[in-house]
Amino acid sequence: MPTIPVTALRTIPPELARRYETEGWWTVETLGELLTERLRLAPDAEFRVHSKVRPWSGTFADVERSARRLAAGLHERGVGPGDVVAFQLPNWREAAVVFWASALLGAVVVPIVHFYGPKEVGYILRSTRPSAFFAAERFGRQEFHPELSASVPVVGIVGRDFEELLADEPMAGFLPADPAAPALIAFTSGTTRDPKGVVHSHQTLLCETRQLSAAYPPDRGKQFTVAPVGHFIGMVNAFLIPVLDGSPINLGDVWDPAQALDLIAHEDLVVGGGATYYMTSLLDHPDCTPEHVSRLKYAGLGGSAVPSAVTTRLEGLGIRAFRSYGSTEHPSVTWAPHDGPARIRLHTDGTPLGGVEVRLDEDGEILTRGPDLCLGYTDPELTKSAFDADGWYRTGDIGVVDEDGCLSIVDRKADVIIRGGENISALEVEEVLLGMAGVAEAAVVAAPDARLGEHAAAVLRMLPGQVLPGLAELRAHFERAGIARQKWPEEIHGVEDFPRTASGKVKKFVLRQDVVSRNR
Repeated sequence: MPTIPVTALRTIPPELARRYETEGWWTVETLGELLTERLRLAPDAEFRVHSKVRPWSGTFADVERSARRLAAGLHERGVGPGDVVAFQLPNWREAAVVFWASALLGAVVVPIVHFYGPKEVGYILRSTRPSAFFAAERFGRQEFHPELSASVPVVGIVGRDFEELLADEPMAGFLPADPAAPALIAFTSGTTRDPKGVVHSHQTLLCETRQLSAAYPPDRGKQFTVAPVGHFIGMVNAFLIPVLDGSPINLGDVWDPAQALDLIAHEDLVVGGGATYYMTSLLDHPDCTPEHVSRLKYAGLGGSAVPSAVTTRLEGLGIRAFRSYGSTEHPSVTWAPHDGPARIRLHTDGTPLGGVEVRLDEDGEILTRGPDLCLGYTDPELTKSAFDADGWYRTGDIGVVDEDGCLSIVDRKADVIIRGGENISALEVEEVLLGMAGVAEAAVVAAPDARLGEHAAAVLRMLPGQVLPGLAELRAHFERAGIARQKWPEEIHGVEDFPRTASGKVKKFVLRQDVVSRNR
């Protein structure tokens, strides 16, 4: 049974589909087929979880056996091709077990960021109606809320009954699925009130995996992956690219620069980039020494604003920096080659990857299309507004292209804050703020953040006689609302009235400028 109405997804122009197939970007291979073949070639590859609460060490073969036992257990309970399997897990072995098992079954996997709160998780589960859901009993501030998954047929909780769902005998091979059909729904915040469900097929997901694998430096070393596997790029880097390459998997369930430095020194791991915060917090840590820096060859940066000051600093330390541009919808649009000229690597987002096309509209908005572009959203209205009949996707970002064809992002048309690589919908945060007593009107804009690139700043107009709330009061309100902490505003400003357009809309660019000036 299809989990997503066909009408929700975009129609891919036949000539584009034929081109992607002819040029080899799309194949008839499925995720289950790739995993079956590639895991067979590297059974002894290392798989480790560096965690204070749930450490683990073993091999690909060990994790694959558990995944196949879970696949058999789920299949016995009626889960098969096209069914949805959702999980909200930290970067633990069990996350790989669930992801690989889902792929072997031909199921549609829904990774959920492990720090999402009850509001976001409840919405995602209602939107996707999974046949199975997996979560941690407790991790950090988060804990399992049974009422959210009350209608899910199969629920497995790590730390409680997860292992009971594993069959005694592992499933052999993989179940066939349509390579053009949905394989993954990745939820990301954006301009909407609720997370957007981005649908990828086996073809688009495997194209992205191969694109990234080919673009990464071949001598990049043993990667320490801390980007959450609930994020699209964290999941690809943790569970697909290493399998394709036969390279070790080393996961971390929290970002702790001191731990990362220790692993660099004693386990020969490296942090290869991601959001700029990973690199800057590592280099700024008091334990960081020239010996640590000398082991870091590369820093591939993307997922949030990449200031030239950061890339120049890295280059000065002997770390070869390079930038890229993409999103959950279109993961790899442009890429600056790691062995390319410094001018391109440090100061632009590079040129389009193979099969990808980029153009700017009359307002400078970036439009893209390519073989790794998603199938659309679970919400048909979002799909209709973001994609045109010729296959172009409106990114919501403003860019310029130089004489060498290199793209640079200069502004954001979409109302989104990107905090340490995590998208935050300004609209969603504004709605929560409007639920506070005494608030007449709220606007949320991006404020500069030395560590994270950006964070949310709340600008409030209060009702007559009401006092501007403090951060402690605001935090208590957001906690009661069940919103992930990463979305909470980190500064508050009051105004008598907002700057407005002739039609009454708030001029957010003026607010952003004001917030920036207050932070200087």
